[in-house]
Amino acid sequence: MVKLKIKDFNIKIFADGADAQGIYDLNKKDYVKGFTTNPSLMRKAGIKNYKAFALEVLNKIKNKPISFEIFADNLDEMQNQAEEISKWGENVYVKIPVTNTKKISTNEIIQNLSSKGIKLNITAIFTNEQLKETLKNINKNTPTILSVFAGRIADAGYDAEKILKESVNLAKGNSNCEILWASTREIYNIIQAEHCGCHIITVPNGILNKIENLGKDLNQFSLETVIDFYRDAKEAKFEIS
Repeated sequence: MVKLKIKDFNIKIFADGADAQGIYDLNKKDYVKGFTTNPSLMRKAGIKNYKAFALEVLNKIKNKPISFEIFADNLDEMQNQAEEISKWGENVYVKIPVTNTKKISTNEIIQNLSSKGIKLNITAIFTNEQLKETLKNINKNTPTILSVFAGRIADAGYDAEKILKESVNLAKGNSNCEILWASTREIYNIIQAEHCGCHIITVPNGILNKIENLGKDLNQFSLETVIDFYRDAKEAKFEIS
């Protein structure tokens, strides 16, 4: 039987966004256990000063993990940015892409940072070959999140659930390592991620607004949909003459 009450899920839900007020509002929700963001979301939100935004958010979000991503492309610069970001708060996870734009693996700096006890969120993982190599380079004593992009994997026509199940199995030997279902597309992905055994799912703030529909009676949902269509047609003053 599928669990349809959010409080009954084992998986941790992280909110994914860069709207400060949205983050603060979602922080009040018991089911939101952490936050993620990235440079693309920040750009869309109109953020001009990366560090100022991060420090503002961290001033209010102190007890839940929050991921901030480096944006350099040179490996040395990536490591320097990661070390700086890690100093911003005890609850900070530094997001490091699995490669840079030149397809150069970041495992060397992942190993360096992880060995220093810096909490990392390794992002843009698409294959379990990438995940295996990453697992070889993280310190088992350092908390680490591995973000596997299920939504984009499915966009390419692959079985995301199969890959995520394998990812969870591969990471079982490291108790400080959590598999995160990333690029969430719909509320049902939470159920899929739970079924796969994922530890975390990061959900865009806009999709989280639909979480109240979880477990809704489908007959009632059908009626509400018909009412929406009827109301919109009336308000548009459509006619068929």
